Amino acid sequence: MSPPLAWDTDGRAWPHRDASRFVSAAGLTWHVQEMGEGPPLVLIHGTGAATHSWRHLMPLLATSHRVIAMDLPGHGFTRGRPAGGLTLPGMAAALSALLSTLAVNPVRLIGHSAGAAIALWMVRSGLDVPEVIGLNPALMPFPGVFAPLFQGLARALVLNPLVPRLFAASTRGAGDTERFLVRSTGSQIDAAGLRCYGMLLGNSHHCRGALEMMAGWDLAALQRELPHVDVPVRLIHGAKDAAVPTSAAEQAARLLPHAELAVLAGLGHLAHEERADLVAQAMSAPAPVPA
Repeated sequence: MSPPLAWDTDGRAWPHRDASRFVSAAGLTWHVQEMGEGPPLVLIHGTGAATHSWRHLMPLLATSHRVIAMDLPGHGFTRGRPAGGLTLPGMAAALSALLSTLAVNPVRLIGHSAGAAIALWMVRSGLDVPEVIGLNPALMPFPGVFAPLFQGLARALVLNPLVPRLFAASTRGAGDTERFLVRSTGSQIDAAGLRCYGMLLGNSHHCRGALEMMAGWDLAALQRELPHVDVPVRLIHGAKDAAVPTSAAEQAARLLPHAELAVLAGLGHLAHEERADLVAQAMSAPAPVPA
């Protein structure tokens, strides 16, 4: 197992490094980035990513808002383990504690992929927020009879210490990282993003965190909660998403009582990294109004 990423060396060229700081909350040391002034927005990345995934969208939002992003537990430069593990409730509780420490009352939670699931679980756990935005949201369980097999496989992979190491070794080259991302997300991103993903996915400690998060995810429980989400939810989805089909976003939108879905043509699972301008434009439309 490779050592955790080191901020002084691995983080030297991290996007928006000057916006970074480290915050202690809920027994963890969080890597947090913050920029801008105004009503606070909170950005929650997805499985396997980190704050670098907001490198294009964050400055656009910071022209009118205070924007806060963090590396989730088990990911990037954040250190420590939530009391509830890398499960959906555990991540949501730890992130709520971080926001409390920062004295942040967000006007929007903006989550990408699994980050959207965390945002909605935080709302169902009592966080008072006026709106949730899900970017290429991963909210639906793996389809059909293979769902238990998928989660069981993820748990088996996490228990094998060789798996994170082998996965990291397979994605260390720049070409390997790009091929992996195109195949798994349908997105083509810039060189800065490929460099960050290459470093993250080439680190077995980060890969173990991502695999453990997948192993502990219970989207069936979240699916049962979606009809009870009382806040407006805007879902923005890339039509070429190779990770989460548009049909899954459509299903989630039907379950949520106050949801709108916008589908962006030509973009994949990392739509906010491909065309942050288009995603920001979709986010700026009037919010859905609860009936």
